[in-house]
Amino acid sequence: MARTGRPREFDRDEALDAALALFWAQGYEPTSLAQLKDCMGNISSASFYAAFGSKERLFREVVERYRSTYGLVTASLKDDSLPPREAIEHALRLSAEMQTDRRHPPGCLMILGASNCAPENRHIDDILAADRIRNRNGIRDCIGRAIASGELSVSTDADALAAVFHTFLMGIAFEAKDRVDPGALTASIGSLMTLWDMHRA
Repeated sequence: MARTGRPREFDRDEALDAALALFWAQGYEPTSLAQLKDCMGNISSASFYAAFGSKERLFREVVERYRSTYGLVTASLKDDSLPPREAIEHALRLSAEMQTDRRHPPGCLMILGASNCAPENRHIDDILAADRIRNRNGIRDCIGRAIASGELSVSTDADALAAVFHTFLMGIAFEAKDRVDPGALTASIGSLMTLWDMHRA
């Protein structure tokens, strides 16, 4: 009698990418365990819990995967070797390009992924808020560097200017979700950067 081979084990990386896309498209709370198991290759509950532990632990892993891939579009905000203005504009343009790319869900997981959670799941948004805070602080640091170097006037309100740029960065996610014209979004970044020039020393 011929021996049957062991069932093919699911590819963990492929399953994780599938879960990332689903969480990105739907958000944390609307995404059910059944949907996750189905999109991850119709895996069994036993395989799911053995590999990921729980829906929340899976989401945390998805967030880390997003940060190390798609989330790198804002890496310039932490790069002190770049001129401050260039660092901010680069982050904005790459974010707009990534978030309007039709090869994956629109918008940004860090902004849209837990925006509609019930009170008992608000801690899920805290996972994402930490990344948003890092971006806000990165923008503020760029402005601080520009003031210190004399590029921007010492009278510049760094916190207010940082809030403008960060609010725009956050808003890209909603514009992308609404499928705005990528060209128009890119053009708006050029207009926004004129605010920087208005504060030059």
